[in-house]
Amino acid sequence: MEIFHLLLLTGAGIVAGFINVVAGGGSLITLPLLIFMGLPSTVANATNRVAIFSQNIFAVAGFRSKGVSAFPYSLYLAFSAVLGAIVGAKISVNLDDALFNRIIAAIMVMVVVLTIFNPNRKTDGAGEKTDPKSTIIGVVLFFFVGIYGGFIQAGVGFIMMATLTGVNRFSLVKTNSAKVFVALVYTFAALIVFVIEDVIDWPHGLALAAGNSFGGWIASRWSVKKGDKWIKRFLVVTVVALAIKLWFF
Repeated sequence: MEIFHLLLLTGAGIVAGFINVVAGGGSLITLPLLIFMGLPSTVANATNRVAIFSQNIFAVAGFRSKGVSAFPYSLYLAFSAVLGAIVGAKISVNLDDALFNRIIAAIMVMVVVLTIFNPNRKTDGAGEKTDPKSTIIGVVLFFFVGIYGGFIQAGVGFIMMATLTGVNRFSLVKTNSAKVFVALVYTFAALIVFVIEDVIDWPHGLALAAGNSFGGWIASRWSVKKGDKWIKRFLVVTVVALAIKLWFF
């Protein structure tokens, strides 16, 4: 593999890692890039998870270094998501790409409406809900989040943000800390499936992982420093741009 490809993947990974942690959708940059470099779609989908896994190790550490954590609630969600991710990863190995770009675009627009523009929803952490009813709802929903994340990953961050702000009323900063922890755990489960199926291109994956890790670390600390207001702005811009790209291009 050419050095240029390694450098390009690392640079793209930095951008994607930052986007993934603060909002979501970074895989919509890295997946097409991997495919453009000649990887089959199934291999690109699996290889991208190496970067996602590494990115979230650094992102979790970044949030912890700033004293932000949703533990142990995020652990309950992670266990549920792992079960779903194994199912989704097994499906994706035999996946034939079709309407997913438009589906993801529709999901992202819906998430923006629900998370940002709903006047009855607060995302400042006031009225946070982790009672038994909310916990059960969250655990059930995250099983399906895990299926989607194990299946294709791209755009799953938006779904997790909508769930955590909608069901649990977490602030966006705490939402992101929970999101990266859950993604770390279920991505590990999905990676095991992909390793067993031998569909990972490790040189591409490790080059991308280096960039994603750096971007994830920077984003986790930046989001805590800037707070919910800047996360909302970044989320709106990211979602609108990616939704337009997915729908029309």
